[in-house]
Parts: sequence; C-alpha cells; structure tokens
Amino acid sequence: MATIAPEKTVDTVSQLETIKEEIKTKHVELLHLQFVDIEGTLKQVTVTAEQLDDVVEGETMFDGSSITGFTPINKSDLYLLPDLNSFAVLPWTEEADYSEARFLCSVTNPDGSLFEGDPRNILKKTVDEAKEKGFSINVGPELEFFLFEADDKGQPTQQVHDKGGYFEPAPYDLGERVRLEIYKTLKKMGFTIEASHHEVAQGQHEINFKFDDALTTADNATTFKWVVKTVAQQFGLRATFMPKPVFGENGNGMHVNMSLFDEKVGKNAFYDESDSRELSETAYSFIAGLLHHVPSFVAFTNPLVNSYKRLVPGYEAPCYIAWSSSNRSALVRIPATRGAGTRVEIRCPDPSANPYYAYASIAAAGIDGVEKSLQAPAETVDDIFSMSDEELEERGIENLPTTLGESIQALESGEIGKKVLGEYALNEYLSLKQDEWDSYRIAVTEWELDRYQAKF
Repeated sequence: MATIAPEKTVDTVSQLETIKEEIKTKHVELLHLQFVDIEGTLKQVTVTAEQLDDVVEGETMFDGSSITGFTPINKSDLYLLPDLNSFAVLPWTEEADYSEARFLCSVTNPDGSLFEGDPRNILKKTVDEAKEKGFSINVGPELEFFLFEADDKGQPTQQVHDKGGYFEPAPYDLGERVRLEIYKTLKKMGFTIEASHHEVAQGQHEINFKFDDALTTADNATTFKWVVKTVAQQFGLRATFMPKPVFGENGNGMHVNMSLFDEKVGKNAFYDESDSRELSETAYSFIAGLLHHVPSFVAFTNPLVNSYKRLVPGYEAPCYIAWSSSNRSALVRIPATRGAGTRVEIRCPDPSANPYYAYASIAAAGIDGVEKSLQAPAETVDDIFSMSDEELEERGIENLPTTLGESIQALESGEIGKKVLGEYALNEYLSLKQDEWDSYRIAVTEWELDRYQAKF
C-alpha cells in the first residue's frame, strides 16, 4: 500500500472539505482518477465517491504493466495520488440526483515515492529544478483541432464539418455552436477562456485558454483535448488533434508561449526596458538554448510520423531553425506584448505531443541556454519560406528534422532527452517511437500502389 500522502496542511484540509461539500451538493457518485501514459493519452480508474478518503491518501492501486511505457509485469503495482487542485465535476454528467467528477493524479510506487516513468512527475522535476535556479515557468499553449463528420458507426470520415475559413462567422462557420458548448463546459471546470475562432483550414478551429504555471497548463491541455473530443461527439462529430489530417490544408499546431518569472526580484525575467527590443539577456540566452537544442527535443514536441507532414513550407508551420521579434515564418517568435507579458513563442509543436514532455523539454532547453549564457544568432526579419536553398545556406539557417526517424536519432544523441526524462523513461519512449517509425517505414501505402503497381 502507498505510504506517503501529501502533508495535511490547514489549506489542504480546507480544500478537501470544500471538495466533500461539492460532492454532496452535486450528488457526485463516481470519481475518475486520471493520469497519462508516455504518449500523453488520458487513462482513468473509476471508484465510488464513498472512497474519497482512501483516494486522497493515495491508496488506489492499478496495473502499471498494462500502461504503455510504464512497468514490467513483475513490478506492476502502482498507485494514484490525486492533485486536489484538479478536482472538477463533469458538466455533461450533471443530472438532478447524479453526477461524476475527476482528479488528475500523479503516479507513485508502492513505497509512496514518485514513479520515475510518470510524465506528470517528469514535468514536476523540471519545474522543481527551475525553482532551485530562481525561476518559475509560465506556459500558454494554442491548440488547434479539426471537426469531421462521423459515419453511422460514430467513426470519423474524411468529410470536414464546414467550409469556413480564417475568422469567418456563421453561416460559414458551422462549428460555432460546438465551440460555444466547449467554452461553457471548460468554464464550468475552472478554465478561463480568452479567445475562440475558426482557423485557416476548412473544418479547423482554435480555442485559447489563459496561461498558467507549467504543470497546471499541461493538466489543462490534457483536459482540453478530452473535453473537445467529448463535446464534439455529443454533436455527432469527431474532433482530432492529428497534426496533418487533410492533405493540402494547414495542419494542427500547438504554439507554445513560455516565460520565466524571476522569483528573486519578482518580475518577468524576459523583460528589459533598456534593450532596443525590450528583451533581457536571459530572454536572448533562452532563445539561443531553444535554437541549439530543438533538433534533439522535436521528437517530444512533434512525436508522430504525421507530424512531419505538417512541418513543410507553405502552410504557416515553421520548419527552419531561426528566431524573430515578429516574423511568423521563424521557429521562435517574440509576440508584441512587453512588460509582465513578455514571452517566447515556439511554433513547431503540435497538439499530438504529450504536453508534460513537450513543456518540460522546451523549458529545460531554454534554461540550459540561460545557464550557459548562450548567445542568440541575429534575428531573421525576412520571410524564410520565400528563401532559396542557397540563401538559407548562406544565412546559416538549418532545417528541423524532416521525419520521425531523423528526430529519434537526434533525441538519442542529444542531451535534453536524458536530462528531462531520465534513462528509464527515455528508453521506453525511444523504443515506442522506433517501433512506430519502423512500422511506417516498411508499410506499403496506397500512394505506392497507385504509382508503381501497374507501371512496374
């Protein structure tokens, strides 16, 4: 049995009493204890609300050997330790005398120590290491998704839900009602929604929620994807965060906005009003760290074979390693806001990424640049997509890895993966991704059959 539970402070006791009152008031019958595997896929164990006290003590056990990348069968017992801050009643379950709720959980070993293969624990470690250096990490992601029609079995078709374009309203934007219901659901679960709109591609949408600390934001990104899919299904649709679901259209991105807060002086560490761009030396070194390490962490931020079909010129997705204070064709961009809102935006990630790994690796890469006082190269103000190969070479602008296979090799040879995940979790991730790449590499596709079968 797990033996180490969170220390019961006055605040946690009060928080638990508030949760118990909400469970009683809203007639919560079931508690879903949620966590993610190494791909960021949401999992859950469901118990009755009567077991809340045991749940809070971290006494809910599950079989870790059945979860991708967790434990072998001879060491299969793991436990779930809920984060009280993540408690939420599920709006779509609320009825007059019945509802369900959830906690997001960290995974622990039988002795109560944190399990080293849990993505949530891995991000926690990165956050703690940053704190030791005097920084807290804030993250604001922008997750895009498509809505597809479903067939009579509820499976997604290739028919997008509408023909709307960027920022178009109804009647062209048929997803407006779906986004409104998503917004209402997320708001009831504690989210602050900042914007909602139709994206560039037909059937593509974006809903932005407010930034927060790195761990809370990773939890929110996980919850966001779950809610979007759940609400879409209620409308007879299927939502997908697949990076490139439609050939010839823009893909789904997850631009990640990140800033460091200097806890010693109590201000945004990226802002310096005396600089011509109002950026601090910390910001420039953070940018340099991202550019230096990005080939070795792109397997986390862009983890699928399909991810690299989005990272091609012509569809607004950056595929060149450069930075700019405004240029959206660059991999790293600095949004216009300054002061407390100064932040660095990295534009290559996509929403298929495990957010815990993605945010941890981005933060670790940037902070490594700060620690080593790396110097950022000159910014690129011109449109990189319009540059010839010769001009790119002349300016020293390199490509991101162009396939999952290349990104796996870069992850294996780089330093960020092992630093962030540790040897155990990294080996599990590399094994999973190598199997995925090998399966794709040897598959015979429709494209090959159409092109070669009759000809040869």
